[in-house]
Amino acid sequence: MASFEASGSDATDVPRTVLVVEDNELNMKLFSAMLSSQGYTVIEATDGNLGLALAQQRHPNLIIMDIQLPGMTGIEITQTLKADAATQTIPIIATTAYALKGDQERIMASGCDGYMAKPIAISEFLALVASFMTRPAASKSAPHPSVA
Repeated sequence: MASFEASGSDATDVPRTVLVVEDNELNMKLFSAMLSSQGYTVIEATDGNLGLALAQQRHPNLIIMDIQLPGMTGIEITQTLKADAATQTIPIIATTAYALKGDQERIMASGCDGYMAKPIAISEFLALVASFMTRPAASKSAPHPSVA
């Protein structure tokens, strides 16, 4: 397994909780290992219904969202969370194998704040996560880079 060196900030005021909604066991292990290695607290959900419930209950600082999930799709979860005043400011990064023309635009239009096609590049993924975690809540509406 790959080694991930810590490069994130050690500041105690930096938000550190990430909800990963991913039904593929290997992908979940990879996301959890990468995020944990950077000091993030990881909450795991393996289907859409659990992902929605955990987001509503735990209010993570960031959500990593697979698009094709059992129960509810990542797009349905994103739309539900963005329509709820209690969760609408939680940034959501879509991670998906959908990489056809128009897929990124469709996914971003559903309310996702970032996009990364699978297979992901580790350094780019961690940089994208860090970019969301270090921004004040008031500026989350500013566009973020996406990696296709």
